[in-house]
Amino acid sequence: MTFTIQEIAAALGAEAVGDLSYSIRGAAEPADATQDDLALAMSPKYGDALGQGQARAAILWEGADWQELGLEAAIFTARPRMTMSSLTSALDPGQGFAPGIHPSAVIDPTAELADDVAVGPFSYVAAGVRIGDGSVIGPHCTIGTGARLGKQAYLREMVSIGARVVIGDRYIAQPGARVGADGFSFVTPEVSGAENVRKTMGDQGDAKAQSWVRIHSLGAVEIGDDVECGANSTIDNGTIRNTRIGNGTKLDNLVHVGHNTRVGNDCLLCGQAGISGSVEIGNNVILGGQVGVVDNIFIGDNVIAAGGTKILSNAPAGRVIMGYPAIKMETHTEIYKAQRRLPRLARDVAALQKAVFKAEAKD
Repeated sequence: MTFTIQEIAAALGAEAVGDLSYSIRGAAEPADATQDDLALAMSPKYGDALGQGQARAAILWEGADWQELGLEAAIFTARPRMTMSSLTSALDPGQGFAPGIHPSAVIDPTAELADDVAVGPFSYVAAGVRIGDGSVIGPHCTIGTGARLGKQAYLREMVSIGARVVIGDRYIAQPGARVGADGFSFVTPEVSGAENVRKTMGDQGDAKAQSWVRIHSLGAVEIGDDVECGANSTIDNGTIRNTRIGNGTKLDNLVHVGHNTRVGNDCLLCGQAGISGSVEIGNNVILGGQVGVVDNIFIGDNVIAAGGTKILSNAPAGRVIMGYPAIKMETHTEIYKAQRRLPRLARDVAALQKAVFKAEAKD
């Protein structure tokens, strides 16, 4: 497909100049762009790169001299990142999933699918499932008994939705996402060493070795509207109450949300973040990559945790945290600076000791 500069500018709600009938087929970085591409040079630092490519049209930063840059047409944007959202949506060719129900898909006769739902090859939809209008179920997906998916759900290949899971509208699941696995819940017949350590912070006591006994997950998962789960992310069922994910929350690849945990609205959980069971997370929380969260704590609204942070205790609303264990980011930075000064401090102390000992020897 081709798009004119005028069509793209209208879709973005942006100002366009030059030859508005100029057509492009895709978008590219300035140095890699061909004459069929719209170059993305949305800040001055990308201006020089335009000369390395062949683009004749570009999205530019406000105030750029598009004619001096050798372009035939240009689109101007005040907020580049937001422009990227609209542009990529307009140009996205999709995965090419065919409409309708593939002959190899298995649909239980009691399942209720809206008329325009698409189900890909080798997918399975169990008894009592309900799937809303405009939803796309990709190949090799499984939707468990009694699950509910709202309107315009989009499941990529090999996604699994467990029994009794309830999901709102416009849900997106990337390849391999798993919703509704049993929680990681086990207990020993007598008090275990781990339980003693939790109380004593170091002493296992006289606990003996025992076998682990499984606690079944009777709860399910509830997911709000406009939620996205990244590739190979996992959300576990609750033990008794449901695990919950709020409206607008996004999970990156390889994120794990443990049983009973409740995540608020519009949160970002970045790659490899791991959240233990029974955690309460507020709204607009951002957990950077590889953040770990211990069980049975709360994280308040608007908390931001830097990548690699390990949250071992409650985090109050609005706190910006970092480190292991998590502390205020500015405090962590001061500690890090002090650690870097330790070798020099050790040399200074050694020099002082040497000077003192020499002085004492003379006395």
